[in-house]
Amino acid sequence: MNFRVLSLYLIVIFIIFGVISTPKVFAVTADSILVTINPESPAPGENTNITLSSYASNLNSAKISWSVGGKTLLTGVGEKSFSLNAPSASAETAVTVTITLPDGSIKKVVTIKPAIMVLLWQANDSYVPPFYKGKALPTPDSQVKVVALPEIKTGSKIIDPKNMVYAWKQDYTNDQEASGYGKNYFIYTNDYLDKYNNISVNASTTDQKYSLDKGMDIKTYKPKILFYKNDANLGTLWEQALANGHKIQNDETIEAAPYFISPKDIRIPILTWDWSINDSLIDMSVIQKNLLPLKVQPGVSGTSKIRLEINNKYKIFATASKEINVEF
Repeated sequence: MNFRVLSLYLIVIFIIFGVISTPKVFAVTADSILVTINPESPAPGENTNITLSSYASNLNSAKISWSVGGKTLLTGVGEKSFSLNAPSASAETAVTVTITLPDGSIKKVVTIKPAIMVLLWQANDSYVPPFYKGKALPTPDSQVKVVALPEIKTGSKIIDPKNMVYAWKQDYTNDQEASGYGKNYFIYTNDYLDKYNNISVNASTTDQKYSLDKGMDIKTYKPKILFYKNDANLGTLWEQALANGHKIQNDETIEAAPYFISPKDIRIPILTWDWSINDSLIDMSVIQKNLLPLKVQPGVSGTSKIRLEINNKYKIFATASKEINVEF
């Protein structure tokens, strides 16, 4: 058998047994186009970037068009990224991307749903006087509670915050014990050495489809004392604190308000109240130690220095002091 006949014979055998075959071409599908949204759950109005990638096709040479509400906003070869502002909290935006490839076109719809998370905090054991319109502030070595209120909307319903998973951090350190399913609050005690604490949380749905991050710095403040006039008929005159040089007339009672001192119930005896007049301590055997009754002697006038120092027996940094000069 000559060489030409042998070659022909081998080719026939290869064809019969399927040894020779054409390469298989894998068509690019919508599933092979990967979409990345950054941030994944944007806040209302936040700039959001959408990026395409593919393991099956070179998108750098493909014509890509981006449209919103039926209007094309960006088109060109290799336009793999598109940016827009997220809609309002109660709305969503559908972004349609068309990828034109040699073997056909692929369309993908990306829905942008904004999400909101608010962190609220309160000082659990910080005193403020009645009718105070401000917020009780944390002081050194006091307890603070932070509550996360995420708002993630699916369809017409908002996911219950109690049905989400939370990962809490204090000063950038994970707190595993405080984290978990339904744990939308975090309680910590600040350190007297820290001027503020950074508290952050990641809230996610159980299926990990939606996720939110939020953090805040919570400052530590010093307690302070303000003096007010306690009127026998009108009660405490909270609308104006006593200024230095206050004029005492006849019988008068000064009331001290130790803002942000711990504990919040100032009647608890762990607080010591040291009143003094002209640096001489006064024996305060009365029940309400925040009240200092004064009596002006007839025919006597002058100026006296009134000072109050408050200490917590168990918290060395929970202290406050105040002094004013009064005239009589």
